[in-house]
Amino acid sequence: MQSYGRLLIALVLSVLSGWFLFHKTLETSEPEINKAAPSANIDKNLLMNASFTNINGQQQSLKQWQGNIIVLNFWATWCPPCREEMPELSAMQDQYKQQNLVILGLSTDDLDTTKTYMKTAPVSYPILAGDMQAMNLAESLGNNRGILPYTVIVDANGTVVKTFFGRVNQQLLEKTITSLLQVSAVEEKQ
Repeated sequence: MQSYGRLLIALVLSVLSGWFLFHKTLETSEPEINKAAPSANIDKNLLMNASFTNINGQQQSLKQWQGNIIVLNFWATWCPPCREEMPELSAMQDQYKQQNLVILGLSTDDLDTTKTYMKTAPVSYPILAGDMQAMNLAESLGNNRGILPYTVIVDANGTVVKTFFGRVNQQLLEKTITSLLQVSAVEEKQ
């Protein structure tokens, strides 16, 4: 009987250790940059002709933001890392909005769920709801794993220049957008 008790204790400790290590890995892991050249396989028209409903129930085409650098962030209300990055994305929108940068949040939840959540966590950037259509677009933009959050950087010409699997932060995004902002500023002067 004692050997069963010891075995049970060892099993419980193993499960708890595995759970702890798994969560520690999630907390410290950096987002994975999709090193493949995603723009090579992406039809710009597919991206810019996509449209989704905003939280006011109005249909919005992504084409209206063409000409800007777009940080397209796929997220869900049930996703803790998605929710954690929203304040930083909102701060970036405020900081760079005069420099032709727009952050777009594309929820993979339905409109009602997204709208309800946004009442508790407002942001300064546009939020669209896309449900499965949003996940389909994310997949066509390189998210072949169905990971959320998933962030896509699109240049002013509508070309996808970089994608990120997992939670992003301002410092990581600025590494990509700084050069795009410089190109955009030069083009404006011409």
